[in-house]
Amino acid sequence: MASELYSKEKTLELRRELIGSSCRLFFSEDPVKIVRAGGQYLFDEEGRRYLDCISNVAHVGHCHPVVAEAAAVQMKLQNTNTRFLHDNLVHYAKRLSETLPKKLCVFFFVNSGSEANDLALRLARQYTKHEDVVVLEHAYHGHLTSLIDISPYKFQNLEGQKEWVHVAPLPDTYRGRYREDHDDPATAYANDLKDVIDEAHKRNRKIAAVFVESLPSVAGQIVPPAGYFQKVAEHVHSAGGVFVADEIQVGFGRVGKHFWAFQLQGEHFAPDIVTMGKPIGNGHPLSCVATTKEIADAFAETGVEYFNTFGGNPVSCAIGLAVLDVIEKESLRENATQVGNYLMELLREQKVKHPIIGDVRGVGLFVGVDLIKDQEQKTPATEEAELLVERLKQEFIVLSTDGPGRNVVKFKPPLCFTACDAKFVVEKMDAILTDSSISYLGNSTENTQDRPPPKPVHSVSV
Repeated sequence: MASELYSKEKTLELRRELIGSSCRLFFSEDPVKIVRAGGQYLFDEEGRRYLDCISNVAHVGHCHPVVAEAAAVQMKLQNTNTRFLHDNLVHYAKRLSETLPKKLCVFFFVNSGSEANDLALRLARQYTKHEDVVVLEHAYHGHLTSLIDISPYKFQNLEGQKEWVHVAPLPDTYRGRYREDHDDPATAYANDLKDVIDEAHKRNRKIAAVFVESLPSVAGQIVPPAGYFQKVAEHVHSAGGVFVADEIQVGFGRVGKHFWAFQLQGEHFAPDIVTMGKPIGNGHPLSCVATTKEIADAFAETGVEYFNTFGGNPVSCAIGLAVLDVIEKESLRENATQVGNYLMELLREQKVKHPIIGDVRGVGLFVGVDLIKDQEQKTPATEEAELLVERLKQEFIVLSTDGPGRNVVKFKPPLCFTACDAKFVVEKMDAILTDSSISYLGNSTENTQDRPPPKPVHSVSV
């Protein structure tokens, strides 16, 4: 820790001098400097408290004492290389296996979600002997080169789509081709993905995997229709590929009723590979890939050792075990369900009151508020969403936007988020939408010529 605390201005000056400019800050025009945190709260250098509605990494709450103590105790004992035997690794793998479908019984521990997805890609290719990958529109799977290549959210602004990458429509029942009034959107969207596979086969391409975020996040907090994953899995298996469920943002009980978001699709559905990260270590760099024995054995048949210096070290596993303990002992899944339902109820009341709110969707403490300029076209209200987030920051509430139109206000708070917190945020949103130009700007039927445009506020994804 630094021997002295810089002023906010000095910290910002040094950051601009020493840190790459592409590493962007929240509220970049007036960033918040956080010096300590606890539970669902952040505190700046002046002691002001902010309600954190987006830190899905601090899964069980910032600086949870049980997690911090577990880390400190193990750190004082030892933190050896994972080539030495240690109980924490196998104990943690066993605990994780108890949360997953039976066939997902082999684990690889790594340090980040990006590493996990990169390893999943290697596993899929080695097992299937195929190269190509199918992903969904607006998907984001990580920042390694291999994952930028399978993340339309990123590659559309860089070098474009590789020949071995195939993009299927996002199963979005609010804005997509098949909406809530469709008889069977799950089958319709899955058939579109099959068409993508068929087109690839016509070009003599072979599919190794379909990568799907169990709840697409940067795509706009999307909840795929139930049954979609099963049908996609059938299509990819018929093509000789495997199904990879990316749980990096939404696993570990965020959806409340289930431990994993892919379980929303039905109790009998099981992916071939599951990747996990972000919430797994409550802020500590820990991640994991779970897969079947058959896929793991095929990976081993290369004769090339897989080695990760820090993945699964004793300290990381002690932290992972502590996170599991806290989720269970503090009934955080139940809290995610109850508070998430209450938050959705409050937000849907606002949807009736404010026409700028086009949709409220989500499950547990994964919620998106889609702001629109008009009800018919559902044009993204990008500037209005950014202005709302900026105004909420002035009320000491931290939120951000996502989605292709950057118009979806997203909630992914620590799981200790309370009903009082939900009520507080929604009351502030209501006051801002009632008392400012934001709702006015979102109503395209009114004359806005005399209204000044909102000042853009830059935000980034987490």
